[in-house]
Amino acid sequence: MADPLERRKAAKTGIDERHWSEKPLEEMKERDWRIFREDFSIAARGGQIPHPLRSWAESSIPKELLEVVDKVGYKEPSAIQRQAIPIGLQNRDIIGIAETGSGKTAAFVIPMLAFISSMPPFTDDIRHLGPYALILAPTRELAQQIETEARKFASPLGFTCVSIVGGRAVEEQQFNLREGAEIIIATPGRLKDVLERHVLVLSQCRYIVMDEADRMVHLGFEADLLFILDKLPSETMAGEDTGMMEVDVGGEDGDGGERVEVRRGRTRVTTLFSATMPPAVERLARKYLKRPAIITIGEAGRAVDTVEQRVEFVTGDEKKKQRMLEILNSGMYPSPIIVFVNQKKTADMVAKDLSRAGWSAATLHSGKNQEQREASLQSLRTGESDILVATDLAGRGIDVQDVSLVINYQMAGTIEAYVHRIGRTGRAGKQGTAITFLTNDDDEVMYDLKQEISKSPVSKVPNELAKHESAQHKVSREMKRKRDADDLG
Repeated sequence: MADPLERRKAAKTGIDERHWSEKPLEEMKERDWRIFREDFSIAARGGQIPHPLRSWAESSIPKELLEVVDKVGYKEPSAIQRQAIPIGLQNRDIIGIAETGSGKTAAFVIPMLAFISSMPPFTDDIRHLGPYALILAPTRELAQQIETEARKFASPLGFTCVSIVGGRAVEEQQFNLREGAEIIIATPGRLKDVLERHVLVLSQCRYIVMDEADRMVHLGFEADLLFILDKLPSETMAGEDTGMMEVDVGGEDGDGGERVEVRRGRTRVTTLFSATMPPAVERLARKYLKRPAIITIGEAGRAVDTVEQRVEFVTGDEKKKQRMLEILNSGMYPSPIIVFVNQKKTADMVAKDLSRAGWSAATLHSGKNQEQREASLQSLRTGESDILVATDLAGRGIDVQDVSLVINYQMAGTIEAYVHRIGRTGRAGKQGTAITFLTNDDDEVMYDLKQEISKSPVSKVPNELAKHESAQHKVSREMKRKRDADDLG
């Protein structure tokens, strides 16, 4: 492998250094896909993982469904949608490890509707055989939230969603089911009750989603879940082709897999989402999912293992400037180096300070047009500039190889932005360092920052942060306002 200097010289000779966001789909190389997944904190394994979605327009979602996505107003796919939808469209079982609020509902509803669209339309002959798809959720509130979201997509396509949850009369739910429904959203306890009373059967249920499986188990629904899953029809429907076919499995992102034979007629798809994987959820997955693709979103950008995170309490611009120059002049960190700030005026000020100190610095912020931004990045890649001073607004598309150091001159406002910043170094398996200047004004993110650093095997939480009052528990804006008011009072 050429050393970083050689690589940067090569960049001058016209090697394609464009970020993936500037390339058409057909020009994406494996390296671009790796950076794409890093940028959205997507990790996927299970063999033959399809490329994630760059945009809705480039997806293989059926046209009528894409039109609904557009009408619903989904502009950009979320990270979980980018990877789960292409896998879901292959009718593969999925385990998704993702937090609440990550856009999971559309991530399973879109492939589910594509699947239902390929099934025979509901007629009087088959309505009574039950739904084609079943979504299980731990609480009534979540089930109703999913129902609202699912309806936005399902209704324009002519499909019916009905929820079966506790707190409503069984008679009312029985009435809602009289016409049949392609999709049922339910809490496990109430669904078990309805199945035992023979109000509903699951004879043709082919698509199962378990959302927030860890919470369902935590709330004591494991036995109900097993009861429901055992009521599902066998893997194949009568008269289906049950011959064998070969598929690739194993390996990460499609690498190093093996060819195995699977039964062609497998028509049930099971998707399980969970923020964590306690033993009970693993047991469920092992029993009911077949060779699932496993997607993990946002394990702190996975930068944690390769980036040593350091924190220093430094107050005031003069002291910050001195400390930044001390670090840079130590000779420990070869360029390219990135310095992150929160406002464009701070970026210009820091770049000026660096230039006065003999460093060659470029800036990247919202005050620059696309051409100027590209020129700044290019000057860093070719070695014309040693340091890039950037704001978060411009930070999303930064892809520069071999960044040895990230300095957070100002701490990011959220832990997600911090994780994204430090992920600019320690990429592609290399080691990197991130040094963050903290002040007492950063108290809203101190708790999260402490948690983040403690997850890293190569970093140590400094005493001053570990013992800081604001790092003991989450500080919300309201708490901060009240505390400031008390101080004034």
